[in-house]
Amino acid sequence: MFKPLGRDAQGELMPGTLDMLVLKTVSRAPLHGYAIAESIQRISEDALRVEEGALYPALHRLEVKGLLAASWGTSENNRRAKFYRLTAQGRKQLEQEAGYWARMVAGVARVMETA
Repeated sequence: MFKPLGRDAQGELMPGTLDMLVLKTVSRAPLHGYAIAESIQRISEDALRVEEGALYPALHRLEVKGLLAASWGTSENNRRAKFYRLTAQGRKQLEQEAGYWARMVAGVARVMETA
């Protein structure tokens, strides 16, 4: 599951949000699955948590779509791990998703600001 963290957090985020966050996270540097989940949680200041049951299917889906490429390597704790990196197609998709996200956030903010 991919969800907001916190005592009062309820439900899940909009469909596609996890994919966008994964693409953004690996756009910075190739990472293995656990590091991706950790990075999202750390950068969101513990507002978001990505559980394995949601992350690994998302990584597989993004790889099959050609948005991520993967190769085997050694993690920081000396374990064999699959590292994911953004493809050119993934970079293009990330730009589209970021634009869509910005429009949605602005729209929600406008609605919430009305009396």
